[in-house]
Amino acid sequence: MALSPIQAYSIIFFTGGFLYCGIEILYRGYSHISMFFTAGVCFLLIGVIEHLFHSQLSLLLQMLMCGLMITAIEYLVGVVVNRQLHLNVWDYTGRTFNLHGQICLLNSSLWFLLSGPAILLFDFMRHMLLGIPLPHYRIF
Repeated sequence: MALSPIQAYSIIFFTGGFLYCGIEILYRGYSHISMFFTAGVCFLLIGVIEHLFHSQLSLLLQMLMCGLMITAIEYLVGVVVNRQLHLNVWDYTGRTFNLHGQICLLNSSLWFLLSGPAILLFDFMRHMLLGIPLPHYRIF
């Protein structure tokens, strides 16, 4: 039985959300439902970036684009969730090179590093769920 694209991308969305929340729980001891949805969206968008640019960009440049995209989304979600809704899910004000306490250089660097495995996992899941051939990667 083959999955429809909606089913496959739903599984990919939930995988991204659960994986990120698991990482966050291991890292800081808790997570928040807003992070589940943010991570699911980011995981899908990693796939969009990979799909649009993979033949033109090296894996490292894809990782850079994904890291910047995740940082931008983290900032936007932070402005809404932390500053407007006052849920105080995270606060990076004490960290070096932060922007309004919502993003910081350390986390942006971590998003860059985590983007590599996320790109590979997205491609693998799409291959397994939809039969799309695995791409060939160039590191540089």
